[in-house]
Amino acid sequence: MNAEPFDTNTIRALVADAVAAPSLHNAQPWIFRYTRDTAVIGLYADPERALPRTDPENRGLLMGCGAALFNLRVAAAAAGLTPRVLLLPDPASAELLAEVRLSGTGPPGDTLARLAPWIRHRHSSRFPFRDEEIPVATRDRLSEAARLEGAELFFPDPWHVRSVLDLIRDAEDSEALDPGVRAETVQWTRTEPSDVTAAADGIPGEAFGPRRRGTSTPVRDFAVGRPMPGRDRAAFEKNPNIALLGTARDEPMDWVCAGQALERVLLQATADGLSASMTSQPLEWQDIRWAVRDPISTMANVQMVIRLGHGPAGEPSPRRPVADVLEIL
Repeated sequence: MNAEPFDTNTIRALVADAVAAPSLHNAQPWIFRYTRDTAVIGLYADPERALPRTDPENRGLLMGCGAALFNLRVAAAAAGLTPRVLLLPDPASAELLAEVRLSGTGPPGDTLARLAPWIRHRHSSRFPFRDEEIPVATRDRLSEAARLEGAELFFPDPWHVRSVLDLIRDAEDSEALDPGVRAETVQWTRTEPSDVTAAADGIPGEAFGPRRRGTSTPVRDFAVGRPMPGRDRAAFEKNPNIALLGTARDEPMDWVCAGQALERVLLQATADGLSASMTSQPLEWQDIRWAVRDPISTMANVQMVIRLGHGPAGEPSPRRPVADVLEIL
């Protein structure tokens, strides 16, 4: 059944907001295809941007695509449209992750639309935060954001936070001994600033943050031993605020949903004046991932470790032009 097509400039604007989402090593592993006849935007995984050694099951890839899908929903709602989403609509196509059918006008005061102003303000911050707790009311809002997307956000107690920090250090040691994983990190991260490399993907040097001094911290050091003249050292918070994002199941559908939940949490955190960074290092090793889960929680599968707090907002990472990720049919 044909539908009245939307102006292509509207579609480009929606996708421009969608691709502001975070992804593993900022690989931006997504492709969007808009079909005029049906007014449907298809979201596809881009296998050429997979990280087979770091992310062998494509769990992180699908989470990144899920985060982009959530941004697309937010942008559509802010434009007064209703996005109706069908996840994994074609069992014969593993790369087609979602179909988003656009129609009509969205309801006034849509909760998704309220998050739209924060899409361009959300950046991963790998800088030190202040050593202070997050208010309970803020934690509750973040947990509710995850629940709205079918996931769970759990704030572990200080004992388990120390355990997570130990597991991150174990994962760093494992990565240091794996040349394939190290090579992928080097491929997608650049010690030079973005105005020197002019790259449209990956993580530029200014987004690395300072080299940590002293205590362990849940911030990935993308330099992996490479020299970076002029890079500062800094002491990070001694008692970081850590949240674990998880799902009941651990299948591709759950990874896409976890990505949507992650982005909803991050946008809500930005709206609440918090900065955030993520680390998937201990989740990238099967012999370590199981231990990240807090034994007193009901969370079955941890999908992301999130560090939250009050501090610098972080530097933006580059984005591919919309023309490179959007096909209009």
